[in-house]
Amino acid sequence: MMSHSECSILLVEDDPNDIFLIERAFRRANLKHSIHVVKDGDEAVMYLEGQGCYIERENYPLPALILLDLKLPRRSGLEVLEWLKQQPLLKRIPVVVLTSSRENIDIDRAYDMGVNSYLIKPVAFNALLEMMQALDSYWLQFNQYPSIYLS
Repeated sequence: MMSHSECSILLVEDDPNDIFLIERAFRRANLKHSIHVVKDGDEAVMYLEGQGCYIERENYPLPALILLDLKLPRRSGLEVLEWLKQQPLLKRIPVVVLTSSRENIDIDRAYDMGVNSYLIKPVAFNALLEMMQALDSYWLQFNQYPSIYLS
């Protein structure tokens, strides 16, 4: 079983400022998880499939949690989610949408496609810090992992 200290997070985000702030929030909150960043939807799929430069699972482990932006180049967050939910084992990985879109159509589509949670990126850093601490507590400490992680 995966231990709390072994958790890795896949951050699918193309905005360098958001990447910086999210990583900073994790450091500031003393969260020791490894964060792997991919900057577009195609790269997210390659990472999850273990293809190309992501072939070595030692260096690019399957994540315990995916933080997924919706507005991405090449393949949108919703397209990544649609692909993911068609994969026999990968579909079990919890996905939290972390986006600036408050559009009801995006929220409804994400839930229809099986997202586990939908969060709006906070503007203030302290609010982001609080959100990352809550994410850690709920998804990476209290949540039970599906059997994909038992092997």
